Amino acid sequence: MAKKIPYGISDYAEIAKHNFYYVDKTRFIETVEAAPRFLFLIRPRRFGKSLWLNTMMTYYDVLEAPNFDVLFGETYIGQHPTEEKNSYLILNFNFSGVNPDIDKVELSFEEHCLQAFESFYRRYKSILGNEFLEGFKMRVTAEARLEYISRYCQEKNLSIYLFIDEYDNFTNTILSQHGERKYADLTHGTGFFRLFFNKIKLATTDKNASLKKIFITGVSPVTLDDVTSGFNIAKNITTDAMFNSILGFTEAEVITMLNHYKEAGLISVPKKASIIKCIIRT
Repeated sequence: MAKKIPYGISDYAEIAKHNFYYVDKTRFIETVEAAPRFLFLIRPRRFGKSLWLNTMMTYYDVLEAPNFDVLFGETYIGQHPTEEKNSYLILNFNFSGVNPDIDKVELSFEEHCLQAFESFYRRYKSILGNEFLEGFKMRVTAEARLEYISRYCQEKNLSIYLFIDEYDNFTNTILSQHGERKYADLTHGTGFFRLFFNKIKLATTDKNASLKKIFITGVSPVTLDDVTSGFNIAKNITTDAMFNSILGFTEAEVITMLNHYKEAGLISVPKKASIIKCIIRT
């Protein structure tokens, strides 16, 4: 039976469990592990960044260990698992959800981070313990909450993998619509976005720090360059040849995909055509 096309789906577990076609990129998990611990990757929109992050989050999530064979058994990494599989607490943000309205952006950012932190606690409550909430409720800003979580996990000897998707979504909008001055208010000096990245860096530098790894995606290096003095630890792998095909499809991957649907009778290839045209039957 032909696999379904996962258009617009960025949930790896849903793809793996519900017969969606998946172009197996899991071999790059080995490449990521061999690279520096804090990585930054730029790709255009609609290139598969969110799905790749979700694949990594699923692979490294300590709570997904019982489901490993179901989720990854047919993939490259399922056949060649690394020692780090299912060994982290996953903290993730997607800043495309932050409202770029200049009068609402800070509040929206705080609300988005709070929801991410609360989701983190709900997911790992059995590991973190009830006492986690006592100190968490005393912190009222994103950077303070992030610092609290990192130190709490450090004391518990817990390891965190941080993922940030579309880190520059709202900052790019502000830069293009409101100009450099408003943009600089976020990314320079005491701007809240700069302070947030300061805390991320701090969470990686203590002895036995809990924040072990970071993977950040975006469409431009501009914002990261502007918060660099507060966050100068990430390696930009965007132009690294080893990661060229980590997202998007290679020619071989496209051919394999088309053959799958051709064999299922869903694609016809005209014999007499100067340019091969693939027609998907509806």
